[in-house]
Amino acid sequence: MALSPLDIHNKEFSRGFRGYDEDEVNEFLEQIMKDYENVLDENKKLKSELKETKEQISHFNSIEETLQKSILIAQEAAEDVRRNSKQESKLIIKEAEKNADRIVNEALSRARRIALEIEDLKKQSKVFRNRFKMLIEAQLDLIKTDDWDRLMEYVPDTEKLEAAADQE
Repeated sequence: MALSPLDIHNKEFSRGFRGYDEDEVNEFLEQIMKDYENVLDENKKLKSELKETKEQISHFNSIEETLQKSILIAQEAAEDVRRNSKQESKLIIKEAEKNADRIVNEALSRARRIALEIEDLKKQSKVFRNRFKMLIEAQLDLIKTDDWDRLMEYVPDTEKLEAAADQE
């Protein structure tokens, strides 16, 4: 059985005539007791840490096993998805090929309709442009008349205006 710090503390030595210095022995035993107590505390702490580490390792091993199983399941699922995707893509391609001609024909028909509409819009824009040009020319003719010059030369008779204002 290992010594405890208390065993070291309580240890008594027999005394001889010319034995060791008692104070020096007691001091040394005190130092041994403290050091031994520290070693025991550290040993206890290390045992506790070792236990926790073993528990963590066990936990991590369990997680690793679960992850490995999950990876296998994920790989199988990915393979299933890949197979299903291939089949689905083949079906989509067949359907797309069936609809391709229909879409092309509809697009050509629509392009013809749009071309006709564009021609009609061109005709309408020419008519509008000519009408608008005629309107602007008519307005320019109005501005070029002499009436504007006469209006600018007109000087109001201020005496008549003052007389009219006084009468009121």
